[in-house]
Amino acid sequence: MDIIEEIYNNDLRQRIDVFVSEIADVTRSRAAKLISDGCVKINNSTAQKSDKLQIGDKVSVIVPEPLEYDVLPQNLNLEIVYEDEHLLVVNKPKGMVVHPAAGNFEGTLVNGLMYHCKDNLSGINGVMRPGIVHRIDKNTSGLLIVAKNDNAHNFLAQQIKDHTFTREYEAIVYGNFKDDTGTVNAPIGRHPVKRKQMAVSVSASRNAVTHYEVLERFGEFTHLKLRLETGRTHQIRVHMAYIGHPVAGDDVYGPKKVITELSGQCLHAKKIGFIHPVTREYIEFTSPLPDYFEKFLRRNRNGQV
Repeated sequence: MDIIEEIYNNDLRQRIDVFVSEIADVTRSRAAKLISDGCVKINNSTAQKSDKLQIGDKVSVIVPEPLEYDVLPQNLNLEIVYEDEHLLVVNKPKGMVVHPAAGNFEGTLVNGLMYHCKDNLSGINGVMRPGIVHRIDKNTSGLLIVAKNDNAHNFLAQQIKDHTFTREYEAIVYGNFKDDTGTVNAPIGRHPVKRKQMAVSVSASRNAVTHYEVLERFGEFTHLKLRLETGRTHQIRVHMAYIGHPVAGDDVYGPKKVITELSGQCLHAKKIGFIHPVTREYIEFTSPLPDYFEKFLRRNRNGQV
């Protein structure tokens, strides 16, 4: 089960069911059920449906795992870049959700993995996220690694924790950069008001470091290579927005300007590298830029944006 703790910092007295719905990413009816079942506390006291929050209230939510849920195996024609008996590397397309959750119980990467791997996936993350060592956003394309057993999962997860796991992305972002290289070192936590978003914050945040390099400059946009030193939720998108260069097409952290051919952020997980959990050799994989990314690059190069 997941245990979520948040400090309420909004001046407005928000209803507890609304707040729980936002921080736990569940429907309003599901939030109300969690409250009625005694799974929500405010300052260590069991919450009531009629409660309204005040500044400084500490909210704790226990979200039980589904008692029974069979992930539907689906033949989704996953692009497998590498596979052995311990792990596999998948090139996830833009628009695919990584694991089942409310509103997305089919067509996810996990559905495809269940079809491809059968029962040969690690169980550390439970029935909803078998094999998933790390994630990328629905509208981010590119490479991620999947563990087939718990030993491989733990070994790979430790590399991510130790910042020895190579993760490089490419993105097209708004604006131009004075310097060719740089680093964003700014902590990331839950947005104080928009609870489904992340933000650079000094309170209830975690260290986050992103390195970037300019690959190509255009009029309105810049093509970047980015390397993650840490792996916080939405890290690249939040950091780029924070320094005034949001990712093109990002309708959450960037301008609401619609770029029709992108349908979400122009961000691709291009390279991953890690020490193999059994051979102890360092291996690395790259993925070519997908069509949507290449098309947007060409438009910029031709001055059509």
